[in-house]
Amino acid sequence: MRAKCSLFAALKKNMDKLIIQGGRKLSGSVRISGAKNAALALIPAVLLAPGKNIISNTPNIKDVRTISRLLEAMGAVCSLDGERLSIDSFGVNSFEAPYEHVKQMRASINVLGPLLARFGEARVSLPGGCAFGPRPVDLHLKGFEKLGAEITIENGYIHAKAPKLMGNKIHFDISSVGATENVLTAAVMAKGTTVLTNAAMEPEVTALAEMLVKMGAKIHGIGTTTLTIEGVDVLHPVEFENIPDRIEAATFLIAAAMTKGNVYLENTAPHHLDAVLAKMEEAGVNVKIDGTTIHVEMDRPPFPTDMTTAVYPGFPTDVQAQWIAFMLCAEGTSRITDTIYHTRFHHVPELQRLGAHIEMAENSAIVFGGNPLTGATVMSSDLRASASLLISALIADGESEVLRVYHIDRGYEDIEKKFGKLGAMIERVKTEEF
Repeated sequence: MRAKCSLFAALKKNMDKLIIQGGRKLSGSVRISGAKNAALALIPAVLLAPGKNIISNTPNIKDVRTISRLLEAMGAVCSLDGERLSIDSFGVNSFEAPYEHVKQMRASINVLGPLLARFGEARVSLPGGCAFGPRPVDLHLKGFEKLGAEITIENGYIHAKAPKLMGNKIHFDISSVGATENVLTAAVMAKGTTVLTNAAMEPEVTALAEMLVKMGAKIHGIGTTTLTIEGVDVLHPVEFENIPDRIEAATFLIAAAMTKGNVYLENTAPHHLDAVLAKMEEAGVNVKIDGTTIHVEMDRPPFPTDMTTAVYPGFPTDVQAQWIAFMLCAEGTSRITDTIYHTRFHHVPELQRLGAHIEMAENSAIVFGGNPLTGATVMSSDLRASASLLISALIADGESEVLRVYHIDRGYEDIEKKFGKLGAMIERVKTEEF
């Protein structure tokens, strides 16, 4: 009996939860942090330039700490002072990214390209991360093979070897941000010319390419679907400013509109949000842009507005869950379709616990808006699902609890404090789950 109790206790996990009191309008100003997805590409890239690199406008979030610990395990020295991340990559002496670090986050695979370019060899554990759909690394590996790398997979590890990478023409069958970033970081030090076609053109890819150019890389076609890279022998350390997080900005824009609020978002890149802002205006939201500040104001329910996700510059899949939450406020029916990750709808049953009327049809959610939401206990399943539950709780009647917010901590910096500054009532408390 005692042994059984001991095992039972061992299964407990100390986790945070958020307690939200609904029914309060958001108002005021909030500063958007640096982009999570860009940071997770920029940080591994410093492996290419031995020495002290600095990335400013870095968000202090779980994923950044995870990728920093991974680099430290390979010999780098990392220090985050406010939003200024310093990484000395001179002492990196290992080309292996171990499972204990990589298992926590899919983006850890981004070290594969830089390690291969720097050492001619890389051994990286197959990645873990959000479980809302298959995201194979095949495109990454095919790209490296095109550059001359020999790839084997054994005991859960990808082992890539190439005494000298050679430039080549590489076409991505699917536009993949991760594969584009990873192959790009290897190609910049390959001998000769590499041409990437059907490359992803998301702002995070552009940010990476611009940092590589600042390091001394030669890349043409930045911001387009065709990247031409002339390989160089050496890259040097740099100081580079990360871009604002467009997904965090979209989350706050939608939350402000849902609560019929009046909010100013500072430190944004509005042109990265064209698709989201266009849909918000279609839904009747009053949006004004002044430089890097976006003002959103809403005093009525939104119009029902269908949405389909697409690769950039289309509507981002990372805002799909938040848009479903927004359409719960509309007086009518909306159809939200995800063409990127067809199974990314684990938030729907949890929204239904709040009283949402949503029906699924393959990779589409049909949202019947206009029904009042009531407070409930809901559970996060992934990063963006967490955000949709939180902003839905803001408009629910009564108290809600959002469990497993370690998901939201992966990509949102001090989210309860930022919403609290805008007038939301959110409390973070410790809890135990099994």
